Amino acid sequence: MGDVLGPLAAVLDRYGYLAVLGLVFVEGFGLPAPGQLILIAAGAYASTGRLNVVLVAVLGWAAATAGDNVGFAIGHFGGRPLLRRFGRYVLLPEHRLRRAEDMFQRHGAKLVTVARFVDGLRQTNGVIAGSAGMPWWQFLTFNALGAALWAGPWVTVGYLAGRHLNDLYQRIRHYELYVIGVVTVAVVAFVVYRTLRSRSANSNTA
Repeated sequence: MGDVLGPLAAVLDRYGYLAVLGLVFVEGFGLPAPGQLILIAAGAYASTGRLNVVLVAVLGWAAATAGDNVGFAIGHFGGRPLLRRFGRYVLLPEHRLRRAEDMFQRHGAKLVTVARFVDGLRQTNGVIAGSAGMPWWQFLTFNALGAALWAGPWVTVGYLAGRHLNDLYQRIRHYELYVIGVVTVAVVAFVVYRTLRSRSANSNTA
């Protein structure tokens, strides 16, 4: 599978579906793990008949959703004291946590949906949402949606790319920042539009 994904081959050879479940799950609540890479590698394995591509996608979605919900529980029940003490170990020092919580309180649903496509936020969005007081049912709904939009395409990329996976992945990583930039601009534009529209409506009713 090339230089990028080759080291995961031994893990898949030994653990198969359990590797997908475990790595995606622990990444969901902040532990450093190659969750995205294991989905791509498992998709490539499925293209050779060693795994079932549908089952890989379903397990990836379930593990991502469950892992993020563990993160949500940590943030919700542990709260800010826990995050102030240990947040720096999962890239959440207190100043960054305050900014992130403010964003989640204002745009939580949209952020939870797109969080899985952003390194760093993918690993911590559940913890932040729980700490920020986001309703669990809302988090669960949009997190499950984001996990489906994330897991399915990455498994498909691995499945379709097969032996050319390494070259394709390098190209995807090259353009990933541009895609994130476009998504960010679109979200900001939408938020500005809704804010201006709300202010205009309020001024008309005043």
